[in-house]
Amino acid sequence: MRLRTSFVSASLFVAASGCPVAAQQQAARRGITAEDYYSYHFAADPRISPDGKQVAYVVSRIDRARNRRVPSIWIASTDGSGASRELVGEAWTPGAPRWSPDGRTIAFSSGRVSTDSTGSTGKQEPAPGKSQLWAAPFSGGTPRRITNIGNGVSSCSWSPTGDRFVCLVRTGPGDSVNTGPNRSDVRHYSHISYKFNDSGWFDDKRSHLWVVDAATGSARQITSGDDWNDTEPQWSPDGTRIAFVSDRSGKEYDESRNRDVWTVPTLGGALTKVSTAPGRNTSPEWSPDGRTIAYLNSEDEDAAPIVLLAPAGGGSFRRAAPGLDMNPTNLQWDEDGRALYFETVMRGENHLYRIDVQLGGISAVTSGARAVHSVDLGRARGRMVYLANDFQHLDDVYAAGLDGKAEKKLTDVNGDLWKQLDLASVERMTYKGADGWDIDGFLVKPMGWKAGTKYPMILSIHGGPAGQYGVDWYNEFQVDAAKGYAVFFSNPRGSTGYGQKFERGIANQWGGNDYIDVMNGVRVVLGANPWLDTARLGVTGGSYGGYLTNWIVGHTSLFKAAVTLRSVVNFISDEGTRDGAYGHTRDFGGDLFDRFDLYWDRSPLKYAKDVTTPILILHSDNDFRVPLEQGEQWFRALKHFGKNAEIVMFPRENHNLTRTGEPKHIVESLNWQLYWFDKYLNGNTAALPPDRQPSGEQGAKAAQSGN
Repeated sequence: MRLRTSFVSASLFVAASGCPVAAQQQAARRGITAEDYYSYHFAADPRISPDGKQVAYVVSRIDRARNRRVPSIWIASTDGSGASRELVGEAWTPGAPRWSPDGRTIAFSSGRVSTDSTGSTGKQEPAPGKSQLWAAPFSGGTPRRITNIGNGVSSCSWSPTGDRFVCLVRTGPGDSVNTGPNRSDVRHYSHISYKFNDSGWFDDKRSHLWVVDAATGSARQITSGDDWNDTEPQWSPDGTRIAFVSDRSGKEYDESRNRDVWTVPTLGGALTKVSTAPGRNTSPEWSPDGRTIAYLNSEDEDAAPIVLLAPAGGGSFRRAAPGLDMNPTNLQWDEDGRALYFETVMRGENHLYRIDVQLGGISAVTSGARAVHSVDLGRARGRMVYLANDFQHLDDVYAAGLDGKAEKKLTDVNGDLWKQLDLASVERMTYKGADGWDIDGFLVKPMGWKAGTKYPMILSIHGGPAGQYGVDWYNEFQVDAAKGYAVFFSNPRGSTGYGQKFERGIANQWGGNDYIDVMNGVRVVLGANPWLDTARLGVTGGSYGGYLTNWIVGHTSLFKAAVTLRSVVNFISDEGTRDGAYGHTRDFGGDLFDRFDLYWDRSPLKYAKDVTTPILILHSDNDFRVPLEQGEQWFRALKHFGKNAEIVMFPRENHNLTRTGEPKHIVESLNWQLYWFDKYLNGNTAALPPDRQPSGEQGAKAAQSGN
C-alpha cells in the first residue's frame, strides 16, 4: 500500500497572510471554540468596477442578540492601496452589489421599507421575501429605491447602456385571489414536485423576466407562463436581447430534466431557442461581439457539464473544450472573446481555468493549496477579483490579472480574530482504495500535539456524495483540533474533482467500494501515525456523509462514538418523501419499483441490530432533502434493538443547518458533537449536553475538556 504525504505548515499560511508572528505572540494564542463562530466576518460577492480600479463586496457579521447575519457593502481599491470603506451600511441589509456601466452607481438588493424614492424610511427591518432594487452613488450618499414591485425582485443586472435593469419577479394566479380571512390556506398540487429544501413548500408563483427603467422604476414583464420558471437573465452586448434559461416543456414540475437557453427582445416578443443539445442547458454567456452564446450542457443527470458554443440566433453547437473532464461553473468570457474562464473543484482545491476558444486547450489560471471562487472578470480590461480561503483562513477578497499574476490581497476581514487564535494545519496524503484507485486523504493533528502522547481521532465524511474535501476552510475541524482531537477526512469515489469515472464510481455501490475507500484510509493513517489511539476513534458526517456514518457503524465496531447529521437510513421511505421525489434512480440503476431489494440492501436501517457504537442523531424539522422521518426511523430502530442512541431535532432548520442555519443552531450543533465525542472518546461521564448547560455557557465545558 503506497503512501505519499506533503505537509502544509502553519508558517506558510501565516507568511501568505502577511502577518508575521513572534514567538511570544504565538504562545499567547488560544485554540478556536464553537462560540468563535459569532465573531466571524464573511466576505461575499466581489464585483469589479468597469475601469478595474475598485471592487464592491459584501461583508456579513453575526448579530448574536438577534440571532441573524447582518450584511453591508464595502469598496476597496484593486491595487491594494488605501483602506476599504463602507458604502451601504447594515441598516439597509444590502446584498448583490452591481456596478453601473459608467461606474458612478452601485445597485443592490434590500428588503428595507421606504416611504418614498428618496430613501427615507418608515422602519428599518426588511420585509421577508420582498427585496427591492436600490441604487447608491459610488461617491457616497443616501441610496434611493428603484423598484416597488409587490412580490419583490431578484437577480437584477444593468443593461449595457445603464438605463435599464433586467430582474426576476415571481408572479402567479394566487396574486389575484382573495387575501381576506376566508382565503383557503390548504396546499393544493397537481405535479410530482411540490417542495424544495431551500425554499420549502411551492406556491403557484413562477419567476419571469421584467425590464425596469433605472430612472423611474417603471417595470414591464417580458416573459410569462404558469408551468415554468425563467432564470439566469443575461443582457446581449448591444442591449437589444436577453438570454435566459427555461424548461418550456411544461413538465418542469413533473421530473423533467430538460432546460434550454433562450433569448427574448428587451421589449418582449417572440423567443429564440439557442440550445439544441439534449438535456440540461444552463449558464448562458454572450461573447463580447454578441454573435455567440456559451453555455453548460449535461446530457443526462449522470453527465458532468460540458461547455458548448452556439450562434446567438440559434443553430448548431460545438464543444469549446473537447477534452474537458471537470465540473465547470461560473462561465465568463474575456474582453476580446478569445477565451472562456470557469471555476472548478480539482483534487481537493478550487481554481479558475481558461479555455482557448479557437484551439480548445485548457489551462489553470490560479493555483495553490486553497479554494478560489466567486470570480468576477467584469469588463475591466485585464483585471479580475475573487474570493479565496484555505485551511486556516476564511474568505478574503483578492485581485489579479487575467493570467492569475500580480495577485493582491485586498481585505483581511478576520485579521483581528486570527491574531488571537492558534489554528491547525493539514497534512495531505494519497493512498490506495478499492480496486487500487488512488484516494486523497487529509489529516489534522490536534493542537498542542506532543510526541509520546496518544490522541483520539475523528473520521469525517463529506456530503454529496458529489462533493469534495480539501484545503478549504472547515470550522468544525479547527474546533475539533483545538479540543485535542485529530481529524481524518478523504475523497472516496463519488467525490467531485477527479473526473467523471471517479465521480460515478459509486453507482450501484453505496456502502460498497466507497466504504472500502474510506476504511482503507483509516487503516493507512493509523498505521502511519502510532500516536493515534485506536481505542478512541469517532466517526461523523452529514447527508451522504451521515449515510456512510450509519453504514459504517452497522458494519464495524472499530468506532467508539458516532454523530450522524441529516442522514439517510432507509431508501425505501426516503423515495417519494424527499424534495427530489424518486431521486436515487441513477445511484441504483433504476427506481424503487424496479430495484426494491437493492434499495433495502443498501439501507443502513436493515443493519440496525448490528450496531454497537453509541450514536447521536442530529436532524432538522424542515429538512426536505432528507426528511426528518429518516432520523426518527434510525433512532427508534436503534432503541428497539437496545442500542445506545440519542436524537436532537433542530426547529426551523432545513438540510443546510450547518451551513446557513440560524447562528445559534450552527454553534449548538457543533457543541452537541463535541459533547458526544467528549463523553465516549474521552470517557468524560460528567459531560453535559448543550441543552442542560447553564445559559450563556453552552460549549464552555466542552471547550475545556479534551485538552
